[in-house]
Amino acid sequence: METRQTGEINGLQLYNAFRAGVQRVSEHRKLLNDINVFPVADADTGTNLVWTLRYMTEAAEPVIDAKKTAVALADAALTGARGNSGIIFAQFLYGFSNELPGYETLNIASFAESMKQAVRYAYEAISNPVEGTILTVIADWADCLYTIHSTTIDFNRLFSEAYQRALESLAATTGQLAQLAQAKVVDAGAKGFVFFLEGIVDYFLHGDLEQSFPEDSFEKESTEPPHFTHEKISCRYCTEVLISGDLLDKKAIAEKIGELGNSMVIAGSPQKLHVHLHTDRPDQMIGRLQQIGTVSYQKADDMVLQQELRLNRKSDIALLTDSGCDLPANILEQYQIHVIPFTIHFADEFYLDRITLMPLEFYDRLKSSPVRPTTAQPSIKEFRIRYEYLVAQYQSVIAIHFSEQMTSTCSTSSKVAEEVARESGKRIDVVSSASLSGGEGLLVLRVAQAIASGASHEEIMQQVPDWRAKIILRAGFDSLGYIVKSGRVSPLKGIIGKTLDLKPAIYITREGKAEVFSAAFTEKGSHKKVVQNITRVVEGKPVWGYAITHAKNPEKMAYYSDYMERLTGQKPLFVEYSTPAIIANTGPGVCISVMME
Repeated sequence: METRQTGEINGLQLYNAFRAGVQRVSEHRKLLNDINVFPVADADTGTNLVWTLRYMTEAAEPVIDAKKTAVALADAALTGARGNSGIIFAQFLYGFSNELPGYETLNIASFAESMKQAVRYAYEAISNPVEGTILTVIADWADCLYTIHSTTIDFNRLFSEAYQRALESLAATTGQLAQLAQAKVVDAGAKGFVFFLEGIVDYFLHGDLEQSFPEDSFEKESTEPPHFTHEKISCRYCTEVLISGDLLDKKAIAEKIGELGNSMVIAGSPQKLHVHLHTDRPDQMIGRLQQIGTVSYQKADDMVLQQELRLNRKSDIALLTDSGCDLPANILEQYQIHVIPFTIHFADEFYLDRITLMPLEFYDRLKSSPVRPTTAQPSIKEFRIRYEYLVAQYQSVIAIHFSEQMTSTCSTSSKVAEEVARESGKRIDVVSSASLSGGEGLLVLRVAQAIASGASHEEIMQQVPDWRAKIILRAGFDSLGYIVKSGRVSPLKGIIGKTLDLKPAIYITREGKAEVFSAAFTEKGSHKKVVQNITRVVEGKPVWGYAITHAKNPEKMAYYSDYMERLTGQKPLFVEYSTPAIIANTGPGVCISVMME
């Protein structure tokens, strides 16, 4: 196609150029993950950058007016940003849109001047700017734009020459950071930005200005990850928060949370900020930010697990579950089990289950809060991000979730898994545990042990229905109030139970529904009926293992544990606090005994 001179661009052309850049980055996601060694070798720069850029173009509504389109792109990028590089890019774009004059079309002078000014915004977002990263390449590219803009009236030439400068700057990053030099790679975020520019250049030189670009695709070719020395991660969670309010002060926020970690990046406007921090205490970070404004988004990626997968991935089969499984941290770490959290809501405040709200803190708040908490399943977006990351690291995925009779989590997971499996060519199987808490946990643990023993994906999936059918869960409650309000048992039974002040005993059916099998006038009587029922069901039968979960109920936990050990001759596989996502729907005082035959 013949190249035509382009002296001005409107909003639609700017948007299409950005879409071309996004597509080029998407095609190289795996490569960017593979060369990701700074600031932490957690192999997710490609995934995070692609999600930032893809959300930017999907959420923004382009119009002819260039200023309005730039503002829409910047706002969408800020909302969807993930990871250091994604947030830095979003802040750079915010600076560009903020400095851009309010014209329908952009000429070369206004474009170059605004990009030059935007560099300052990117540097100001970072608590400790480091050269040899995406920052350096952005700055060198923007400086080249500004230097040559007066010598041309053609955007094609402007982008082509500045792109060459970006390539030179990218190559130099290897020598600017010790981690990059040791691994013999360029900075992953910087390379992602150069891929973005490459797509834009190709668009202006060879593309139709109205063309429609294909959907995101997975890179099929494999790359050899760089060799690097293992460095201990100083803070476990890559935590991000989107906060809104009036006259938000970046400096005040930095002072509020700075002591909690490192790698702090704060991007955005006085009305909306995207805050990034590596920390061991994401719960404290969320608590402090909620004192300043309204938190509308939060995530906390486990960088220790991400690095372990890179250095010592134990299997080609990924195992994913949700936070309702109640498995202790040591088991999750031992088997490299991935967990996607439910969210817990107290009115307008929300938290990530077991990450930004821990069980003991939740129990205390449940007793004192005038607001009854609610729960929500992981979003389609979060499932998509998680599955795309897993298929980039593993050959296949098995996901086990909370009973599909009690939540739509399994259904949502399945829909996203089908899409990602089709796009990636990787096998993903999603299974309802037909249980919850320790029941779900036992099934996950049994699958994890099968994976560790070397069983194939197909062999495991053939066994899962039989293992699931052998789960036996019984629980004693203080009252039926919470579980009736959650819709897990019928209102009629709840009315009867409340009227008589009965303490129910619950079991989970083979279909995954909660049913009352008995009730007592005292809490002690309720738990006694639980163990009597368990005895009738399993006495004389072999038991693969059992577990006990509870909501800060040590007396009943000890009662169940002692009884189960005498009944089975075994120690529990685990004893754990019940997750907030479950207790929000069952109430305090619950104690659950679960086993697998």
